[in-house]
Amino acid sequence: MFDVAADAYDRFMGRYSAPLAASFADFAGVRAGQRVLDVGCGPGALVAELLRRELLVTAVEPSPPFAAAARERHPGLAVHEAAAEELPFGDGAFDAALAQLVVHFMADPAGGLAEMARVVRPGGTVAACVWDYGNGRSPLSRFWELAAEVDPDLADEPPRAGSRQGELVTLLRSAGLTDVEETLLSVEVMHESFDDWWEPYTLATGPAGVYLAQLDEEQRGRLRELGRSRFPAGGLRLAAAAWAARGRV
Repeated sequence: MFDVAADAYDRFMGRYSAPLAASFADFAGVRAGQRVLDVGCGPGALVAELLRRELLVTAVEPSPPFAAAARERHPGLAVHEAAAEELPFGDGAFDAALAQLVVHFMADPAGGLAEMARVVRPGGTVAACVWDYGNGRSPLSRFWELAAEVDPDLADEPPRAGSRQGELVTLLRSAGLTDVEETLLSVEVMHESFDDWWEPYTLATGPAGVYLAQLDEEQRGRLRELGRSRFPAGGLRLAAAAWAARGRV
C-alpha cells in the first residue's frame, strides 16, 4: 500500500504529517547536535524538521520509493532500507529514536519499539506517535464514515496499535522504557475545495486509497458524490489528533 510515488504520499498524508512533525519533535525533546534515528521516515517529513533543528539524522524506511525520495530531498542523508524490527545498527548508536505515524504499520509493534530502544544509548529517548483512530480523530475518519454509508459490507478496520489512549505507553513500557509519558498532538489542515480533499484518495495510497481503488465504478461514484454533497461550502478545515508517547532507555 506504500509502493507508490512519494508525491502521491505527500498529497495524501504529507499535508498532515509535515505540521505534525514540529509538535512531535518538541514533545520528543530532541536537541541540536544529537544523533537521532528516524524510523519509517517515508519521503522525509520528520527528517526535514529534525535537520532544521540541526540534529545528526539517520533514517530507515522499508519502502524503496520513499527511501529514494528521502535521499533525493536531503542529499547526504543516510537512509537505510530496513524494517523497524531489524534495525541495521549497533547497540546504543543514537541519542534518540523517533517513529512518526509508523507503529501501527509495524508487523510487530512491540518488537519494533524494542529494537528502537536497543539502538539508543542508556538515558536516551524513544518516542512514537499514531493518529487517534480509536476516537475517530484521524485525517481519514471522515472518509471512512462516508464509506460506511455507501458500502454496507465494509468491515470495521482492524485495531491499530497505538491508536488509543494508553496503548503507546503500554508498548513502550513492554519494550523496557522507563519514565514513559503520553500526550495528544493536534494539527489542522484547510481543504479549499472538495477536489482538494477527494483527489488524494484516488492515488491508491494507504489503506483508504487501496480500499477506494478496489471498489467498482458505481460504488466509487456514489462515495464521491456523497462526499461532495457533505462538503462545506466555504471549504473544510479538518482537525486531526495523534497520541504520542516517549520513554527513556
